[in-house]
Amino acid sequence: MYEWLLGTGMSQSLANIIMGVLKSLIIIVFLAVSALILVLMERKVAGRIQNRPGPNRLGPGGMFQTFADAIKLVSKEDVVPSGADKAVYILAPLVIFAASVALWVVIPFGPNLVVQDLNIGLIYLAAVTGINVLAFLMAGWSSNNKWSLIGSMRSAAQLVSYEIPLVLTLVAVGMMAGSLRLGDVVAAQQGGIQNWFVFPQIIGFIVFVVAGMAEANRKPFDLPEGESELVAGYNTEYSGFRWAVFFLAEYANLIVFSALATTFFLGGPSGPLLPPIVWFFIKTYAVIFVTMWIGWTLPRIRIDHLMNLGWYVLIPLALINLGWTGLYVLWRG
Repeated sequence: MYEWLLGTGMSQSLANIIMGVLKSLIIIVFLAVSALILVLMERKVAGRIQNRPGPNRLGPGGMFQTFADAIKLVSKEDVVPSGADKAVYILAPLVIFAASVALWVVIPFGPNLVVQDLNIGLIYLAAVTGINVLAFLMAGWSSNNKWSLIGSMRSAAQLVSYEIPLVLTLVAVGMMAGSLRLGDVVAAQQGGIQNWFVFPQIIGFIVFVVAGMAEANRKPFDLPEGESELVAGYNTEYSGFRWAVFFLAEYANLIVFSALATTFFLGGPSGPLLPPIVWFFIKTYAVIFVTMWIGWTLPRIRIDHLMNLGWYVLIPLALINLGWTGLYVLWRG
C-alpha cells in the first residue's frame, strides 16, 4: 500500500500521513467491533457463573443484543450540563479513547505485523497508560458535579497507585528480554512454551494481571464507578454517545491489557500449526475470559482495601520480582 502511494507520485510525507490515518482507522474499527463482541461475551460469562440467563431473545443466542444497545446509545440525546466547562467536557472521552488506540501502535500481532515497533516500546506503553488519569480528571472537573469530581479523584488515586507495580513488571520483562522493543520481547520467548516469561516471571505475571485489572477498572476493582456512593462516578453527567465512548474505552483497555499480558508473558503470537495472529487472539481472549471469570466471582472491594492492596502488597511484590529478575539475568549470563 505504501509503495503504491509512492508510485502514484505522491510525496513521502503525505504518504506517511495517509498510512497513519488508515492504520488508526483500522485499529478504531477493530476496537469497536471487539467491544461489541466482549459485551455479549461478558453477559454470557456472568450469566453462566451467577446461574442466570444472559441475552437470549434478540437474534440467535441473543447475539444481536449488543448491536441494539449500540444503536440505542448513539441515538440518545447528547446533554451537556449548563455549568460544565464545555471544551474540556467534550475532550475527556476523546482523550481516554485516544490513549487506548495509541497503545496498539507497538503491540506485535505477528512477525512484521505491527504498526511501529519502537525501540523504546516499554517506555512508550508506560507513558501512554498514564494519560487515562488526565482523562478521568478532565471528565470529573468539567462536569460541574461534586460527585463526578469525587469520582474522578478516586479514579486518579487508583490509577496512579496501580501504575507503579505495572511499570515495575515492565522493567522486569525488559531485563529478561534485554531490550525495550516489544518485538525483541516476543523473540526472546520463541522456541516453545518452556521459554515463555510467565514461568520465571510468575510473580510479575500475577502482579501484572491484578494491576492491569485495576488499571482497566475491571471487577472487582471497578471503584471509579460507584453507584451506591457516587451515583455513577466520573461519568455521571455524560449521556448517549459520549458515555458510550467511555464504555468503549473501558473494553478497549481490557483488550489492550490482555494483549500486553500475551505479549509479555505468554509468548506473543507464537504457536504451532495455526497462523501467528490466530494464536495471538486465542491467548488474548483466554486472558480476557480469566479476568471476566475473576470479576464475576469475587465481590467488589472497598476503596481502602483497594489502595492497601496496591501499596502494601503489589508494590513490594513487584520490587521483589525486580530483584529476583536481576539475579536471574546475572545467573543466566
